[in-house]
Amino acid sequence: MYKLLEADHHSKNPDVLKEELEDLEFQVFRMQDNLKEIAKKSKVLGVDQANNEKLVIVYTPEDDQSCKIMLCDCETSYKGSWDFSIQATYADESTIHIGDIKGPANKGYGTICMDYLKELAIEQNIPKITGDIAERDWDHVDRLVHFYEKNDFYVKVNDKDKSGEIIWISNL
Repeated sequence: MYKLLEADHHSKNPDVLKEELEDLEFQVFRMQDNLKEIAKKSKVLGVDQANNEKLVIVYTPEDDQSCKIMLCDCETSYKGSWDFSIQATYADESTIHIGDIKGPANKGYGTICMDYLKELAIEQNIPKITGDIAERDWDHVDRLVHFYEKNDFYVKVNDKDKSGEIIWISNL
């Protein structure tokens, strides 16, 4: 944090820097409160920074059947629900299957959650993550293909059937 402010202090107005510092302090206080609430029912995986330099908490429910990765931003108070989620399940001993991704686009939340999902797979010696692209996704299929490819997935799309599949294989 200090280095970020130090690097910017020559190029930014002191009032802007003061405002950014106050925003960061607020996020840290909110993060402390949100962490306490989230940790009551879920396993906190980490704290990260989204595209807009806002802090987010990444967590997963303590559940043997699913391997959901959820994210809560630190701008608002945690009210028991996530701001972004990758909903996945253990398909078998060697595969995690993504059922759905829910939340706002273009904030960096998807990449943050995907990184944590891949890390979880590696930690559990699960070499493969799969998923489907369904017809309901077709209005934003280009964005999905870009997202998955950016996150090192192989993407196969069938335009005729409006379907597709994704696969990521770890180099364990």
